Amino acid sequence: MSQAILAIDGLEAGYEPGSAIVRGISLEVKAGEIVTILGPNGAGKSTLIKAIAGLVPKFSGSVALDGEDITGSPAHVLARQGLGFVPQTENVFTSMSIADNLRLAADILPKRERAAKIDQMFALFPDLARQRQLAAGRLSGGQRQMLAVARALIASPRILMLDEASAGLSPKLVGQVFAKLAEIRHTGITILMVEQNARAALALADRAIILVEGKAAHEGKAADIASDPVIRELYLGLAPAKGTA
Repeated sequence: MSQAILAIDGLEAGYEPGSAIVRGISLEVKAGEIVTILGPNGAGKSTLIKAIAGLVPKFSGSVALDGEDITGSPAHVLARQGLGFVPQTENVFTSMSIADNLRLAADILPKRERAAKIDQMFALFPDLARQRQLAAGRLSGGQRQMLAVARALIASPRILMLDEASAGLSPKLVGQVFAKLAEIRHTGITILMVEQNARAALALADRAIILVEGKAAHEGKAADIASDPVIRELYLGLAPAKGTA
């Protein structure tokens, strides 16, 4: 079995000491997996992924990346350690061109590697390559999300984490973004994603974790979660799957 790229043990986190939003969560993400974190509004999904990314204070517990303790690492160090993160908002520089967004992200790399890595991103995202001098603020929602993902991939992360990648997108654009994530997984990058769009996330992911009030209430194969009528109705706001009572 693949080893855990990301291992979280007893994590408690939040914005104010003594008021934890994430409450004792433990989980593992194996190499090559796509794992989605789902749950009702206010369950602590975004707080969890931001805490892992070093953007929300951790009160207790630990986070390890490929066996290395990264619990206390700040966000800017985590990118160099192999953890890529795409926030829900403010994930691109809207006044800068697509090419300049990628050049800025590539500053983390040695100079000799930057041009080749940017070319690699344009090959992976041909939509962006065709309009590389366009200001990011003029992109569609789906294209902007693609650029945010490309920026995170510049540093060749071992795991890519996304906070609500489908937020504000039409069903068609959600399909395009998720298809690209599937393609990225096939390049060897592990993915952990927080999602409100449970239906699309479960169709893409290998495993799912359901958070309720800051705790992991359910965990299992995405297909099993998707077909469980109780979980669908109580926690995901989905109608029972066809063929279930």
